[in-house]
Amino acid sequence: KGAVREYELSTPSPHHVECDPETYWESLRSCIQEVLKDVALEDVVALAISSQGETLVPVDREGNPLRNAIVWLDDRAGDEAEEIGRAFPPEQIYRTTGQPEVLPNWPACKMLWLRKKEPSVFRSAHKFLLLEDYLILRLTGKAVGDYSLYTSSLMLDIVRKGWWKEMLKLIGISQDRLPELAESGTYVGSVANEEVGLSPRTAVVTGGMDQVCGMVGVGNIAPGIVSETTGGALAICATTGKPIFDPLRRIPCHYHALRDTYFLLPWCQTGGMALKWLRDNFDYPSYDEMTAEAGKVPPGSEGLIVLPHLAGAGSPDFNPRARGVFFGISLSTTKAHFVRATMEAIGYMLKQNVEVLEGLGVKVERVYSMGGGSRSPLWNQIKADITEKPIITVQNEETACLGAAILAGLGVGAFSSLEEACRTMNKEKARYLPRQENVRTYRESYRKYLEISEALLPLF
Repeated sequence: KGAVREYELSTPSPHHVECDPETYWESLRSCIQEVLKDVALEDVVALAISSQGETLVPVDREGNPLRNAIVWLDDRAGDEAEEIGRAFPPEQIYRTTGQPEVLPNWPACKMLWLRKKEPSVFRSAHKFLLLEDYLILRLTGKAVGDYSLYTSSLMLDIVRKGWWKEMLKLIGISQDRLPELAESGTYVGSVANEEVGLSPRTAVVTGGMDQVCGMVGVGNIAPGIVSETTGGALAICATTGKPIFDPLRRIPCHYHALRDTYFLLPWCQTGGMALKWLRDNFDYPSYDEMTAEAGKVPPGSEGLIVLPHLAGAGSPDFNPRARGVFFGISLSTTKAHFVRATMEAIGYMLKQNVEVLEGLGVKVERVYSMGGGSRSPLWNQIKADITEKPIITVQNEETACLGAAILAGLGVGAFSSLEEACRTMNKEKARYLPRQENVRTYRESYRKYLEISEALLPLF
């Protein structure tokens, strides 16, 4: 049984994206109450939260928000990001926080912005929380967060698993103004807020960043496994037993839900949104019709190559100015060719990042596919043929929610280990193996894709 709530974000000025924290709370509360219509209260033993990263909520001593949440999409803190970038050598930032770039979206930059632009809020803040911490505080009265969520804060030393004191000094805060940190799957306390309608015996457990919970939801908790999410963007997660830092600083390194385990997170701004653009501008009534037509086009799209960077190029060739390119259009090119070539282009980006991971010593034996893109058998087969790796889908498409549920069960002793929990809860739906007759075609098309990328990306 599940429940969904949509909510609106506000954009009060350019680069500003905000949300009333009460909106998050009301969404959680109403979803819980809807689920309880079909689930016995005594059967709800524990809950954990899969949360977006980087959304900042400053609160007072009573836990009341002092302003709207500054949402993860918000990039107002550009000047502050540059200031932080000047204050520390790039290599120090990367090897301390795991982040190869200082982006204005990171909470450290937003907090520095608050200190300069909203000093009364900054001074009055008893705690600076991220979204999961805020909801845990509302549920239990305790300000507790998890390590995975703070990897992209620029404030966590991911190797020492402690606050980076030099960064806190630059921001101008002490660590007692931040939440207590714990491993994902840690018992925090019982529900103390009667508004949600849960029993006071219901346990609240630390969850994790949405990508981390999605990894748990497909069983990506051991080296050799990669998961990819083709939603609006393309995110790739590769579990490693230890922190691995790219000498070229192309790949972020994050802390995992499994104790003392890490993962690399290459990402590309354009994934499924490229297909959405085609659907909207080529007047397709549905994705199913698009992919059905694309399935009639032979592998390689008869020479049509797409650079799908409609919103800039991500890993490993970061270029925010890059834009999309269609290369090799002929008189016989149809709308279906554009669709298939775009699906193939996302596969090429996946392969390129898999090769970077393997170059860093990361084993890639199989790839779990999540997100809206995983619903397309054609796309899954294209990815298998291009990467030359098995592509696996799972029965429960809400993998982040499943991952949070697994962590909740772990926190109350329902499972002896995360490994046991994943074996019990993860169910495979389909497995797509590379087809050798297509592999040969895609090797040549991929070579052309790399040549075109190398030639054109510097021109943007």
